[in-house]
Amino acid sequence: MKKINQLATPYIIWAGIMILLPMLLILFYAITDSGNGIVSFRLTLKPFGKFFTDPDFLLILWRSLGIALKTTIICIIIGYPVAYYIAGSDDRVQNLLILIITIPTWINMLVRTYAWIGLLSDGGLFSTILGFAGLKDVKLLYTEGAVILGMVYNFIPFMILQINASLSKMDHSLIQAAADLGANRTQCFLKVTLPLSLPGVVNGIALVFLPAVSSFFIPKMLGGGQYYLIGNVIENQFITVGEWNFGSAISIIMAVIMMAFMYVVRAIERRNSTVEEDDRRRRGAAL
Repeated sequence: MKKINQLATPYIIWAGIMILLPMLLILFYAITDSGNGIVSFRLTLKPFGKFFTDPDFLLILWRSLGIALKTTIICIIIGYPVAYYIAGSDDRVQNLLILIITIPTWINMLVRTYAWIGLLSDGGLFSTILGFAGLKDVKLLYTEGAVILGMVYNFIPFMILQINASLSKMDHSLIQAAADLGANRTQCFLKVTLPLSLPGVVNGIALVFLPAVSSFFIPKMLGGGQYYLIGNVIENQFITVGEWNFGSAISIIMAVIMMAFMYVVRAIERRNSTVEEDDRRRRGAAL
């Protein structure tokens, strides 16, 4: 055991330098304000007050949460049937479909998003198809729909894979037992399949909502700067404006929101696990 701990020491040091140290630096900038000197700082909470007292920043935060929520809902609506079909396929087809879903993730997300600019631009593939259908004046690029489409395309594999993992691990004898007791296919799905797959749905929501709410290059590229989200604000504060203190404060606010969201997600997951365990115990006692 001591030898294992010694072998893990370099990785712990690396994680501390690459993860913990930057977070502490961001926290330091968030609660300080640059003084007159190069290394002169004073403690302050003004960056946080600036964010919460400015209605424009609150509107951007609300817009970011709204677009992330829409993205997550669409990913669930599309991803659940796909994951359900994959889980019900034989092993060979299942492996092939999972490979098809994961292949796009092998390509850099920035490159994939650039590809959508060509597809959605005037004279692009989708614009040409709509032109043949008599819809020549429909604007596709630089709209909220384009931003949501880009996010759904980039993040939906995470939703599908998480739901598929839960459906694949499900005890299919429970469905057979429900059918033997007179339940039809709809009732089997609502009473057995859906509840047992909720942990995968919850994990998928976390893996889609969190990156969507903080994304900055997708709205910048597909929204054309017209859909300014909270990730763009942070990027602008660090790169363009040079307000590292305010940018760090916004980053801390988003980190708190994400941690609160993750706490809710884990609480729901623990509750579902407790319910499943109670159901197993009742079935065991009945047998």
